[in-house]
Amino acid sequence: MVGGCTVVELTDRQKDLLRNIIEEYVATAEPVGSENIVGKYSLGVSPATVRNEMARLTSEGFLKQPHTSAGRIPTPQGLRFYIHELMKEQTIPVKDEVAIKEGLWDYRFHPHRLLKQATKELSEKSGTLAIAATEEGDIYTSGAYSILDIPEFYDIDLTKTLLMLTDRSEMLNQILERAVINEPVCVMLGDELGGEYLEYCGFVFAPFGSGKKNAGVIGVLGPTRMAYPRVIPTVRYFGDLLTELASTW
Repeated sequence: MVGGCTVVELTDRQKDLLRNIIEEYVATAEPVGSENIVGKYSLGVSPATVRNEMARLTSEGFLKQPHTSAGRIPTPQGLRFYIHELMKEQTIPVKDEVAIKEGLWDYRFHPHRLLKQATKELSEKSGTLAIAATEEGDIYTSGAYSILDIPEFYDIDLTKTLLMLTDRSEMLNQILERAVINEPVCVMLGDELGGEYLEYCGFVFAPFGSGKKNAGVIGVLGPTRMAYPRVIPTVRYFGDLLTELASTW
C-alpha cells in the first residue's frame, strides 16, 4: 500500500461503483455514464439509483463532470481513495522479475549506465514515460515517444510541460520537495505536481539507494488515468532492485 489517505465513509455500493467507474475510465479514457455501468457491471440496482449515487460521489469530490459530457471522471481525491482503499495490486510474475534483474545485472557497477537501462526497462513495462533522478541532479528518461499515443497528451501544452520536467532538474526537484517520501512507493496526482498544465498527470515513483552517492528516485510520469494495480508494484520492484544493486556502488 502507498502513503496515507483521508478515509471517507462510503457505503459498499458506493465503493463498488467508484471502483467500476475508475477502472472503466482507465480502460477507455472516456467519461463514464450510468448506462455504461449498469450495462457492464452487475450492481443489482436501477440506472436511476446509479445516477443518484454518482451524484453523491460527485458532491463528495470523488468524481467530476466534464463540461462537454454527461458522464463522470474521477478526481485526484477519487483516485487516491481508489489507490489506498479499493484497488488490488497485481503480482509481478516471477519470470518478469527475473527478466528485469537480468537486464540490469551487467550494469550494476556502472550507476549511470544502470539508471539509463532501468528507465528503458521501466518505460517498456509501464507503457509511459519513465524517469530516474539522482540527488546529484542527473536525470535519465526513456519512452517520451510513448506518451504521444495517450489521449491526454494530445494537449500540446500538457505534453510540453511534461517533457520540460525531463530536461530541467530544478522543476523535478520542486515536485519532489512537495512529496512525503515515507513509503516504498509515492503517488502524486494533479495539483500535487504544481504545474499549470499538470492537472491530468500522475507521478508514481520509488526512492532507491538511500545514503549512496547516486541515490535518487525512479518512476513513471503519465496520465492520472494509469493502471495503478500494475504500475505501483512495478515501480516498487524497480526501486527495490536499484537499492539492491546500489550496494555495489
